[in-house]
Amino acid sequence: MTQDELKQAVARAAIDYVVDGETIGVGTGSTANFFIDELARIKDRIKGTVASSEATAARLRGHGIAVFDLNDVTEIAVYIDGADEITASGAMIKGGGAALTREKIVASVSRQFVCIADGSKLVEVMGKFALPVEVLPMARAAVMRQLAALGGQPRLRLKPGTDQAFITDNGGEIIDVAGLHITDPQGLEQGINQIVGVIAVGLFARRGADVCLLGTSEGVKTLTFA
Repeated sequence: MTQDELKQAVARAAIDYVVDGETIGVGTGSTANFFIDELARIKDRIKGTVASSEATAARLRGHGIAVFDLNDVTEIAVYIDGADEITASGAMIKGGGAALTREKIVASVSRQFVCIADGSKLVEVMGKFALPVEVLPMARAAVMRQLAALGGQPRLRLKPGTDQAFITDNGGEIIDVAGLHITDPQGLEQGINQIVGVIAVGLFARRGADVCLLGTSEGVKTLTFA
């Protein structure tokens, strides 16, 4: 199976976690896009959605799916999103699609977090995928120095084909930190969050996934985390 076929398989499997009559949180990225396309088939069964990015909101609305502002929602039944890396304990690196802050917010208020990913995303130790950190633009250089002091190799994310900083939906910039060997994801998440100027870090360890639907050549495997 191709990577896209694996993503489509887990997106279909994630429909089983959609709660009828409830609001569903929807993530950002290529795997989440496959889920949105599947969700469109059952859109009449749900109350609506909360999107983790402007791109996701546009895709949902394009399918005729209602999108609510999080401030107008009291509860989200389940949040469904992909990951750039995930461990056997449910800790994740996210943010390749630059939506880490809103993803983290929506996940934090959802009763259940279902990660959908192809098998290549499951790792023993995170860090091969550069860790995204969203920062206030004025703090970029100061934050990069502190991330380097942690042993990482920070690099400002640029708009494709330009030498200009990529700007997030929140007006922040993204620093991608390579060269990390993350053996204590919760501790590193807490430490980076405390750096002044950081908006959010793409470590989802303190609130990781509850379930991971992993696409493999043998089919979709379900991993559950305590």
